[in-house]
Amino acid sequence: MQKELVDQIVITNAEIAAAFEEMADLLELSGENAFRIRAYRNGSHAIAEESESIAQWVLDGKDLTSIDGIGSTLAEKTAVLVKTGGLPQLEALREKVPPSLRDIMTIPGVGAKKAMKLYAELSIKDLATLRTACESGLVANLKGFGEKTQAAILQNMEIAEKATQRLLMDRADVLVTRIKTYMQSCGAIQKMEFAGSYRRGKETVGDLDLLVTSSNPNEVMDHFSKLPMIMEIIQRGDTKMSVRVTDSFQVDLRVVEESSWGAALQYFTGSKEHNVHLRGLAKAQGLKINEYGVYKVEDETQPIAGMNEEEIYHLLGLPWVPPELREDRIEFLPNAQEWIEDLIELADIRGDLHMHTTATDGENTIQEMAAAAAARGLEYIAITDHSKRVSMARGLDETRLLKQWSEIDQFNSDANSPCWVFKGIECDILENGDLDISDECLARADWVTASIHYGQKQPREQITQRILNAIHNPNVHAISHPTGRLLSRREPYDVDMKAVMEAAKEYNKILELNANPYRLDLSDIHTMAAIKMGIQIAINTDAHSISNLDLMKYGILQARRAGVRPAMVLNTRSLSEMKAWLAKS
Repeated sequence: MQKELVDQIVITNAEIAAAFEEMADLLELSGENAFRIRAYRNGSHAIAEESESIAQWVLDGKDLTSIDGIGSTLAEKTAVLVKTGGLPQLEALREKVPPSLRDIMTIPGVGAKKAMKLYAELSIKDLATLRTACESGLVANLKGFGEKTQAAILQNMEIAEKATQRLLMDRADVLVTRIKTYMQSCGAIQKMEFAGSYRRGKETVGDLDLLVTSSNPNEVMDHFSKLPMIMEIIQRGDTKMSVRVTDSFQVDLRVVEESSWGAALQYFTGSKEHNVHLRGLAKAQGLKINEYGVYKVEDETQPIAGMNEEEIYHLLGLPWVPPELREDRIEFLPNAQEWIEDLIELADIRGDLHMHTTATDGENTIQEMAAAAAARGLEYIAITDHSKRVSMARGLDETRLLKQWSEIDQFNSDANSPCWVFKGIECDILENGDLDISDECLARADWVTASIHYGQKQPREQITQRILNAIHNPNVHAISHPTGRLLSRREPYDVDMKAVMEAAKEYNKILELNANPYRLDLSDIHTMAAIKMGIQIAINTDAHSISNLDLMKYGILQARRAGVRPAMVLNTRSLSEMKAWLAKS
């Protein structure tokens, strides 16, 4: 029976967590009590952070209540989700409260109560109708809103609209894994690959392009049409099908011939700019490229290449270009092959210099983070808990910080310690430009990374000067997530990155590429500018739990898009090299 269930229903931890998060949102919109809402949010978080398959736990009869944050009620509902793929209570809430109201809740300054008031009094149930109501002045007339609130909603709506249109890379990964797992059971498929912006490793993904080869396209599309998450089949042709899946996200399936596999993969991977440049090079050589192959202009009946991507690039006298570089930025430069051959990979990373523990807002201890890092092949980590200004995360004052550093010294003195731990701190840059920890204390750290968490709406000159003050401080080694952005949630603060980079270069300071898929800060463009100036970067996870250490791959994707080589990244150094660098800095 268990095997039957596994074969029929594949539900990931992320999907269970998403269902409970939606339950919490809809309960909040319904005016449910805060305790019940919090229980679902805690359960969602606990399941998302669990490294083992929750579905397998259920099928093996394990006790889910042994996981912190999962009570008997959530354990029961999890079992229902795993065994049936749905949750009656969630379906009932969706009937009662339009799920699209969740989009309105994401607008800064709105929240559940205002979203429900907009729905009850103006029948506003999605972003489109809210924009219309704001632009016509109806929202300003509601009690508790007014002109200022209406203007703020319009200003912040763009963030919420973007969130409904594109997926972050980690969410896209979940969707891709689910579809791949399902499609692999179709015996008519020979090759399968996702193309488009997903394959290029972009920060966000607007849709998914799935390419397969098969001698029986109809069987493939019949199988695809039964994908459990499909909400709507938009269109179906002889070799192409477009569908909408959960959250109205579009997935396009294309069945191509074996002889055109490479050409189709290259074409649908893009980018548009890369493909235009490539076609221009082909034209200059009397060739034509499309999704079916490469042809001589004088004879378009027989392709001369197209079975794989490599032969297409080589035919044009080019090296094969990794998908992440296909943006028409550096891949066509005369020395592109040098960059391509030495492009950074996940295996190049030797340490992680930004993470948090239970001392502040992390979920694991120093010992647990070190063991998990070592299990991933890292030689060293830096523990960088928040400083005291971040009070909601129980930031460290100097007394607690020095106590933690003493604990780290003791940890490192043990010959059996799994990896080396540097004594660090993520020191807040205060609104007045000062650092949150005294210079006397910071001087005793191995690693200091400075960041802005508050006062993000200050004028450009003020925010820039705050970061410059930190760069000028001799005790600071790096600036973390330099623009403060949260993808699909918060725009970057207004900062002069050119001035920041010039100062970082002059004072030999590190700029962080934060690997968390919500941040990916530095952006690929800023990363490219930094390495062009000769500034070293550090690719860090900003991990708040053991599982967050696996976010490093997203930072690597971002770095590859910027053409980063291992030598440009501080934490590709070995432990001995890292100690030597810190001793000189």
